[in-house]
Amino acid sequence: MPIVKPQKYKVPFWHFNGHLQTILPSIQRKIEGITYKRERIELEDGDFFDFDWLKNGNQRLVVVLHGLEGGTDRHYCKGIAKLFSEHQWDVLGWNCRSCSGEINRLPRFYHHGDIKDVEVVLAEIEKHNYKEIAFVGFSMGGAISLNTLGTPSLNLSKVIGAVAVSTPIDLKTCSDELEKRSKRFYNQKFYKKLSAKVVAKTKVMDGLDDTQIQEGKINSLRDFDHFYTAPLHGFKSTDDFYYQASPERKIHNIQKPVLLLNALNDPFLTKESYPFNLAKESKYLYLEAPKKGGHVGFCRDKEYYTYSEQRSLEFLNNCSAF
Repeated sequence: MPIVKPQKYKVPFWHFNGHLQTILPSIQRKIEGITYKRERIELEDGDFFDFDWLKNGNQRLVVVLHGLEGGTDRHYCKGIAKLFSEHQWDVLGWNCRSCSGEINRLPRFYHHGDIKDVEVVLAEIEKHNYKEIAFVGFSMGGAISLNTLGTPSLNLSKVIGAVAVSTPIDLKTCSDELEKRSKRFYNQKFYKKLSAKVVAKTKVMDGLDDTQIQEGKINSLRDFDHFYTAPLHGFKSTDDFYYQASPERKIHNIQKPVLLLNALNDPFLTKESYPFNLAKESKYLYLEAPKKGGHVGFCRDKEYYTYSEQRSLEFLNNCSAF
C-alpha cells in the first residue's frame, strides 16, 4: 500500500516544535459538550472496567483507547468522541484498569499488549449488537489497537478498521528514547503517576511492595517497568515485556485497514515506529507521517478538531458501509 501523503495543515504559530506540539494541547485544549454515560463492568478476576459511552442509536461503534496514564477525560479522547458522535457513530471510551479516577482492586495494572482485557471488551461490545466496530487508539492505546487487530485468535468479524495515533511500534527503542536526559520531563511525568498508584495500592491491598519507591531506589519509567509492569503481568523481564507487547511482532498479521499516524517530530518515537517499507508492501497498513504534530498533539491553527481527529474520521468513514 502506498505511503499516505499528509494533507497540508497549519499548526498554531506558538507550537513551533515537537515538544510544544506535545505539551501545549494537554495543558490548554478543552473539549466541551461531552457527557459520557458510565458503565462499570465487573470482571471474573474481581476487578472492574469503567466504560464511558456516547450512544445515539447508531449501528456502528468506535472504541477509543487512551495512552499511558490517560483516560477518557483526556482532551484527545473527548475530541475523538465528540467528532465521531456528531457523524453517526456511537462511542465507547474504555478506561484501562486504574485509569477511570478510581484505583483498581488488583495489584496488576494494564499494558500495551493486554489482549486478554481486549477480549473482555469485545465480549461486552457484542451484547450491544453493533454491525460495525472500529478502534482509535492513542500512543499506548494505538499499540493495543494494533496488537488486537494483529491477533488472529480474536473474533474480529465486525471490526472494519483502526487508527493508531502517535504509536510506538517497538517498545524497547522508545523506552531507550524516554530514558535520555533530554526526555526526562516526559519520563518523570509517567513515572510519578504510576508510582503514586503503587503507593496508594499498598495501603489497601496485598501483593505489592513500594519499598523501592519510598526509598528512592527507582526513579524512571524503565525502573517501574522492571520492578512492576513486567512481573505484575507475567513477563520474564523488562526486555521480555517490551518484546512481547510491541506491535512490531503482530503488525504483519493485520487483515483490516489500519492507519498509522505518527508525526516525524514526535519526541517519544524512534525510526522503528515509522515502518515505511512494511507499509509499501502491506495491503492493510497505511502509514502517514506528517512533519508536525508532536506526540498526541496535531493541533491545527484556528480549528476546533485536531488533524488526527479529522483523519481518523475520514479513514474510518471510508472503511464503513454506512
